[in-house]
Amino acid sequence: MPAPEQDLIVTPLTALVEFSLEPARNAIHSLTLLVKDEHLSGLGEWVVRTAAALSPEERERHRLVMIGFYYVVHPERSWPSFPAYLNYLAAVPPRRLLDKLLNAYARMRPGKDCSYFDETDAIEWEAVLASTDTFLAFLRERFEHVDPAIESKAYSYILEPPALQDLVVTHLRHMWDTYLAAEWERVRPMLQDAVDAFRQIDFSQMSRLEAAQFVTGQSLEEEHWQRRLERDEPLVFIPSAHVGPYLGMDWLSRRNGIIFGARLPEGTRYHAPDLSRAEILVRLGALADDTRLLILKLVAEAGELRSQDIINRLELSQSAASRHLQQLSATGYLTERRCEGAKCYRLNSERIENTLRAVSAFLADK
Repeated sequence: MPAPEQDLIVTPLTALVEFSLEPARNAIHSLTLLVKDEHLSGLGEWVVRTAAALSPEERERHRLVMIGFYYVVHPERSWPSFPAYLNYLAAVPPRRLLDKLLNAYARMRPGKDCSYFDETDAIEWEAVLASTDTFLAFLRERFEHVDPAIESKAYSYILEPPALQDLVVTHLRHMWDTYLAAEWERVRPMLQDAVDAFRQIDFSQMSRLEAAQFVTGQSLEEEHWQRRLERDEPLVFIPSAHVGPYLGMDWLSRRNGIIFGARLPEGTRYHAPDLSRAEILVRLGALADDTRLLILKLVAEAGELRSQDIINRLELSQSAASRHLQQLSATGYLTERRCEGAKCYRLNSERIENTLRAVSAFLADK
């Protein structure tokens, strides 16, 4: 029977929404972006510069660690620093890292719309790991995109957990010491400003979806966002200096997370020029390309266009059009909807006007 009204406990939204630097999760996410630079436009300058600086050997090893062993390197809880997390990875029994990977795979549901669930499927791991082919077949059941070269090499390390641990720890230490440590010290004050500014906002009258839209500055209308945000679990927002206009969904840790481009809340009086400049650079970066400007003009003149219409009129490849449209949608210059099985785009004039006002306010130091 329903509980009496006086026994009901209503958890205020403010208890379920948090803001944190999350150094370990932040670092792993930034390192993950280095394997996405070829597919996404508008990522942070550090990502573009670092990806270009990697030697062929570093790039190959990085792809192996961040793709083949993503579920090994991803932090399951908060850590005070990335070096502290690396020390943990180095000290934990190697078999535990392998179990972490296999348990994550067991929580994936087969199919091209695979999702990550709390329940763990019973898997006959001896059969799955019997050969490279059986392992690859298992992954293809759970993931839409599988890189056979990377996963075949990963399989050889799965059979030798100590070698897996040594690979992961050695590589992550190298990437931290060589590329990320100095960058983290540079951006940490700006990220802390974002955390402090959003902690001043009263979220008590917002739903979780409304809070997420306010923090990220994006509509988040997709079903997978709404489904995740309905869960009564703590949700931590993590500002990033490198993700550009995109969002990272982190449902693997004990606290669900949304990684967003570091910014100031709308209407805040919090003074943080570095944050204002960073957001302006992200927005202007989407406009600083002839093809993207032509896309905006085409859509503005037509009122609404399907993605295929844009591809045909500008004679773009599918991959190039996808990159440009993702960036323009993520920065808010285009709104996206499903129409007759395709994606249709409209110009968001208000977003363009907001960008011009933001530039004006920054130059006037207001």
